[in-house]
Amino acid sequence: MLVKTKDRIIEAAIEVFNQDFSAPLQKVADNAKVTRRTLHRYFKDRDELVGTCEREMERSCKKAMIAAIKSSDDSLVQLESMLNAGIDCGAKYSFFYKLHQREGHKHSSNNKDCADYDYIYGSFKKIIRDLQNKGVVDAKMTVEWIQNLHAGIINSTVNANEINKSNARDIRKFAWKSFINGISA
Repeated sequence: MLVKTKDRIIEAAIEVFNQDFSAPLQKVADNAKVTRRTLHRYFKDRDELVGTCEREMERSCKKAMIAAIKSSDDSLVQLESMLNAGIDCGAKYSFFYKLHQREGHKHSSNNKDCADYDYIYGSFKKIIRDLQNKGVVDAKMTVEWIQNLHAGIINSTVNANEINKSNARDIRKFAWKSFINGISA
């Protein structure tokens, strides 16, 4: 039961902080359906909880994204796999992305989380440039714009899946179609 409670708090924190990084810990406790006192049995403060969330994302989401990158030598397949990995990671992907984009983030290539982010973003950039060179992706679009669109499509898909779980496979197809059509040459 203890591990399940801790995991529930972590999942709740990722969901809450993804929506509002400055949300109070009481909101996390409420979302996890525990008291604030119970939350503090597992995490002494906000920094410890955020750090634990980051490690959880490293364990799951970054591995999924790296596996997606390595899934094929075909850039288009890699790009679709990255979109699907982001969708599978759900709020974890969004939170991971936001952590590295937020004001005040001290990015360091010596930090494993930052190095993994750099690897994922560098691979994404390489995939997009390859597809631009092949005339598949609009060469006028910046990689930064495409990356933000990618994150937005993932967020929209995660939200749509939460509303309509019975249509998850169709929603995933809509996500890919929306994304690839949005960046096509």
